[in-house]
Amino acid sequence: MNADVVIIGCGPAGIQAGIHSSRKKAKTVIIGKMRNSALYGARIENYFGIPGKTDGSLLLQEGINQAVSFGCIHLDLNVTQAAAEEGHFRVTTETGEEITCGSVVIATGISRMKLGIPGEKELLGKGVSYCTECDCNFFKGLRVAVIGSESQAAVSSELMTKYASEVYWIGENISAGRNLVDKAESMGVKIIAGTPKEIVGSTEVKRLLLNDGRSIDIDGVFIELGGRSSSDLAMDLGLMPEADNSVRVDGRCETSVKGVFACGDITGGPWQLARAVGEGAVAGLNAAERTSDA
Repeated sequence: MNADVVIIGCGPAGIQAGIHSSRKKAKTVIIGKMRNSALYGARIENYFGIPGKTDGSLLLQEGINQAVSFGCIHLDLNVTQAAAEEGHFRVTTETGEEITCGSVVIATGISRMKLGIPGEKELLGKGVSYCTECDCNFFKGLRVAVIGSESQAAVSSELMTKYASEVYWIGENISAGRNLVDKAESMGVKIIAGTPKEIVGSTEVKRLLLNDGRSIDIDGVFIELGGRSSSDLAMDLGLMPEADNSVRVDGRCETSVKGVFACGDITGGPWQLARAVGEGAVAGLNAAERTSDA
């Protein structure tokens, strides 16, 4: 598929960018799952013009409906890869579909989703990691578990087969694209249906306990919930995130890579709905304008 603007992320910043880009008559594609947004399921009571408490999920759905009414295409998928190529960008989804475009807007947020189980916080940096690409080299010849059900867990599991001696992919309901699952299995990944209960170890990770009582001896745990993180995608596109995983932008919400824009939580605090929507408008307008000038 060819597009003028691809927006990665389906939160308030990404959706607002899609609304403004589409209204500028740019062919716009939003790629992302609303349920991965921090606004999904949240209660909002401090947003202009909306009195009382409002369900964030409803705001997201109404926003998507708006964007689509202006001609925007929404793909309810995760992005597995992004690349800057000569004169354009290429974005790949978990189904293997590739979209080429003139501008990219990163609106993925920055938070790493956590499991919230015993041992996760205590063993962070001692075998527990939220970034497979960052820490894969530390686990050469060791046994690791990748936890998650979506595309990032699939991609991370495949990557770890190049380093670890054994790779377990653990997810309650695997929802990654069939092609990603098949590829991971063909590389020797052992897929286990289950829910993590506790990460065990004192000074380092020793084993993972599941809710059904099973125990898996491992040396490392990679927690990869949802789609690819903002920092991963930023690096794909030639950007170097800040220490807090944020990305610097100018007044037009453009990054140091021409044609790559960013908006919302990925650009730093305060992490508020109003700020995300405002930046989304700026990023969407400028991303669309750039393609019309090209």
